Amino acid sequence: MTATAAESDAHPSGPLLDRARGLVDALLQTAVQETPARMRLICGYQLGWWESDGRPSSAGSGKALRPALALAAAKAAGGRTADAVPAAAAVELVHNFSLLHDDVLDRDETRRHRPTAWKAFGTADAILAGDAMLALAPHVLADRDRPAPPEAARRLGTCVIELCEGQHLDCAFEQRDDVGTAECLRMAQGKTGALLGLSCALGALAAGAPNGVVIAMDTFGRRLGLAFQLVDDLLGIWGDPAVTGKPAGADLQVRKKSLPVVAALAAGTEPARRLRALYALRRPLTTSEVARAGDLVAQAGGRTWAQEKAQFYTASALGILDGSLPPTSDDAELRALAALITRRKL
Repeated sequence: MTATAAESDAHPSGPLLDRARGLVDALLQTAVQETPARMRLICGYQLGWWESDGRPSSAGSGKALRPALALAAAKAAGGRTADAVPAAAAVELVHNFSLLHDDVLDRDETRRHRPTAWKAFGTADAILAGDAMLALAPHVLADRDRPAPPEAARRLGTCVIELCEGQHLDCAFEQRDDVGTAECLRMAQGKTGALLGLSCALGALAAGAPNGVVIAMDTFGRRLGLAFQLVDDLLGIWGDPAVTGKPAGADLQVRKKSLPVVAALAAGTEPARRLRALYALRRPLTTSEVARAGDLVAQAGGRTWAQEKAQFYTASALGILDGSLPPTSDDAELRALAALITRRKL
């Protein structure tokens, strides 16, 4: 979800995201130029640089949250922001690889207020463009002017495996009626938390931080990732389409077992039973049924549970900063980004 102008003004992290985008875009554009023409077109479309016919686009390039976390983690670990630019670009490539594949798997037709890449270019080419972006990530990480340490490449590979496992579980849950909140949180840890953890860990590695700080940064990012996913799932049900770029109740329309839904289904109350009956229908939900499902999730306690869990994981992440960094560390940017993640508007 793209931050609104009001959100950017209200949070110092708005300019941080803009700065991160400005720092990584040049490196991303150089990397994408290495791909064949068709892949280059799709990658540039996914990154918001141009339209499907190659004309310049005003669609925007997304939040650049993960690059911003990498840059802020480098600063918090006592390094220079410039040293973490390759790491920041690499995590943005991995993120967009996952989005391209995720949109295909979920059959989502809209992202950032325009057709998803598979709708614009076809399923096969969207998948292949995602593969190309993933292949570019270690190339960018090995930037000849600012090469990352070997540990960075190992962490990147491990993270991608976690991403794939998280996405597998997300898809598998759609075929099950017995998904619990604990395993749903584990899925979110792989699908979302792993990449935010990688972003922070790579930033710390770029700063030359000791292993203990790298591990702490990874843990901070993972816990923040869980908070991010919980807020994202809330937006997937109750978010404003003008802000999210997706239809209202998009997750409910496809009967996605997001975290608020799983918590609601596990409640065992009358609203939970009625929600389960809606989710058992073997046809697309009507507009009125989508609205009713959202009401039932809230009545069964799923909305409140997700909000409270998001607050818990945010506090837990910030506690890592309190206990793992030297008192002289400048972690203000990491804290500002955490605030942006958890205060996105429904």
